[in-house]
Amino acid sequence: MVPTITRKNNETANKYYVDNDNDDNDSDNGMQFNYDDDEDYYNSDDDDEEDDDRRLVHQQQQQHSKRRRQLQHDADDENGNSGDDYHLQSNLLSLLLSKSAYQYLYPPQVPKSIQLYRMENIAIPACYLLVGILQGLSGPFTNVYPLDLNASEAQQATISSLKSLPSTFKLAFGFLSDNVPLCGYRRKSYMLIGWGITSLSMCMLWMFSDLRLEAIVNTNDGGNVEGDDDSIGGRYLQLQEEQPVSSSIQWGADDEVQLLGQPPSIPFLSFSLLLFGTGFWFADVMGDSIVAEKAKLEPESSRGQLQSTCYACRFFGLMLAAPLGTVIYSSYGPRAVVILMSVLPALIVPLVYALKETKNLPVASTRDQCSEIWNTVCSRAVWQPMGFVYLYNVLQVGNAAWKQFLKTVLGFTSNQLNTLLIVAYVLLWLGIMAYKKFFIKWSWRTVYIATTLLNGLFSSLQILLIKGQTFGLSPFLFALGDDAFADFIGGIQFLPTTIMMVNLCPSGSEGSSYAMFTTVHNSASTLAGAFSTLLLGVWDVSKEAMEKGQLSGMINLTWFTTFIQISGLLFVNLLPRTKEDLDTLHADPMSGSKIGGFIFLLVTFASILYSLVVGVLNIEKPGWAGES
Repeated sequence: MVPTITRKNNETANKYYVDNDNDDNDSDNGMQFNYDDDEDYYNSDDDDEEDDDRRLVHQQQQQHSKRRRQLQHDADDENGNSGDDYHLQSNLLSLLLSKSAYQYLYPPQVPKSIQLYRMENIAIPACYLLVGILQGLSGPFTNVYPLDLNASEAQQATISSLKSLPSTFKLAFGFLSDNVPLCGYRRKSYMLIGWGITSLSMCMLWMFSDLRLEAIVNTNDGGNVEGDDDSIGGRYLQLQEEQPVSSSIQWGADDEVQLLGQPPSIPFLSFSLLLFGTGFWFADVMGDSIVAEKAKLEPESSRGQLQSTCYACRFFGLMLAAPLGTVIYSSYGPRAVVILMSVLPALIVPLVYALKETKNLPVASTRDQCSEIWNTVCSRAVWQPMGFVYLYNVLQVGNAAWKQFLKTVLGFTSNQLNTLLIVAYVLLWLGIMAYKKFFIKWSWRTVYIATTLLNGLFSSLQILLIKGQTFGLSPFLFALGDDAFADFIGGIQFLPTTIMMVNLCPSGSEGSSYAMFTTVHNSASTLAGAFSTLLLGVWDVSKEAMEKGQLSGMINLTWFTTFIQISGLLFVNLLPRTKEDLDTLHADPMSGSKIGGFIFLLVTFASILYSLVVGVLNIEKPGWAGES
């Protein structure tokens, strides 16, 4: 039973309040009660249930108070809560940098525990940077290498599903770290395991198979395109002095004899990428959990800077690694990419080891944490804004025929399409930086309204490109500007949602709660992609129609998707304007709704089930969705 508030006592200590994270009390993030032992505070029809509920809330309050004191202790230095140590003679870095440069890296107005570039915290931005780099490097490898292996469309779908399948278990990863500390730590131990699995999976692929493209040609000459069960071990051809040269092939103009082994079979490649995805998402969830914890220690003056800095690192890594991965794959082959993907996660291990995390924090029982998460999702401060996030992202239905139009009608080459993608990553990062620098103080509603209207404007400009009205610009430059500004706007729009989700996380359950919120966000985007595919059958936007110059269906589809995207603003009133509005929802004693909490959890677990079913079908029945 969830206790309900019926009246307030006259004593000032006996009230339901919101903690703004900058006062001296021991509350966490406004999700808890501040109360004394007045028996009239709670009202229930059953005294036994009332006592049980009060004891449960009291135990949770004590655990969270102790946890917050320990976290805050990490944020304090000898002089109090200030992070300003430029004046200390023992600080060698202050001798090398000017005061302004030093205070830019280590802002004196924030606690040391959230100054990201200190040695004890540098693993946090490094983790986000590595996530972006690995996303950029793995893209060309997972998209192109299966084609080089002559994988069918169904097998490509299987490989893609296995790589992304572990993201479905983000909630389980977060719940595990919240409830089962490893070696006394809830985050850093699991982060080490995650990056270790990521590195070992690529090492296994590199060591037990021949990733050179020449090996594929050699295997094809032997009549084995995908390899057999025995090739999973990556058996290399052994060249011994007594063996004839026929055990290898001649390659190149110099008639040099090269030793070529078996390329990875499709099952072995899929298994390696499954392990890679498991470690990758495991470590990513740990990074998000740490940021969700530390964000509560931010002073009001710098609220949101911690997350914006971390995501700026992530998209900076993606921006650099995406074109770099393409160049490396084209110049040196898949082997060089896999070696990089195995070495980079290993380099972060010393930084994670140096990460400062309070050891042996009190951990609530699994039952208490489940009860707390249930109370959280029943709060209007959670299901209302997350309802907006889900509805808005479901309505961001894209034009699934756009890439086909660029290629078939406008004749864009693969290099031009890749250029559009690279520029999109650059503008996405610039959008993140623009929000961090200029728009972080704007209300969340204002950001969504402005960016949605601008995105609708640039989407409607696609109509001009379809009709050939490009104002004297080449179609490529016109499309480049259109897509670039759209991604810039998307970067600005990205951070308000993540900042809001961190403020919704109850203390002690940051891993599972933040993973749950991001699951809702991501599942809505996945569903929007499915809707965009369904719309392809409404109007004739086939390749054959485009080749005949019949573009009316393309125009209709573009207008329709533009209007759908803008219609998300119909629900903008569900979104709080600022964190203060979110606190007001927390403080409303009548804001709880079990129906709202049930619908939220139903959508969350239905989304997880949908992802699991699609992933399993792609693995067990390749081609079920129409692939060949």
